[in-house]
Amino acid sequence: MNYIIFDLEATCWLGRPPKGLNEIIEIGAVKVNDYAEVESTFIQFVKPTVNPVLSDFCKKLTSITQQQVNRAKTYPEAIQDFQDWINIENENYALISWGKYDRDQLKSDCVLHHLDTSWADQHFNLKPAYSKLKSLKNELGLKKAVKQEGFEFTGIHHRAISDAENLAKIFIKYFKEWSIG
Repeated sequence: MNYIIFDLEATCWLGRPPKGLNEIIEIGAVKVNDYAEVESTFIQFVKPTVNPVLSDFCKKLTSITQQQVNRAKTYPEAIQDFQDWINIENENYALISWGKYDRDQLKSDCVLHHLDTSWADQHFNLKPAYSKLKSLKNELGLKKAVKQEGFEFTGIHHRAISDAENLAKIFIKYFKEWSIG
């Protein structure tokens, strides 16, 4: 099985999004094999179409620039690249994220662009599983969990590839402990 440790960044505002929705602007992922080894990484910016101009809040939070998304592929093209990288047609895989937001956003963007959502159902939410594993009363944010595990948070927080790489550290450390089926 391939474990696809992924994170997304999406358009964001301080208040309610214009036209009522957020769109993915970056996909970052790490592919981990059955031996808990990182096989490859995936990073791609995505051009939003409903609200194509990033808010100042979003640019500051994510460090993603307007130019980066302007030059990017649209969601249907980008998600096809992601699915090809996962090899969803031929490989047994599980999508793994820190919280359910990322899976829900994948599905939301698929619905927006009239694409199949079923491929995103093979999802495992590591956030509550980690809390259960560590007998925590409350779920931790990713950065806090990474530090609690004795790792340095590397890269830029709220960048998809950095968050995915840091999440992979926790996933690999407890590889045999997760019940992913």
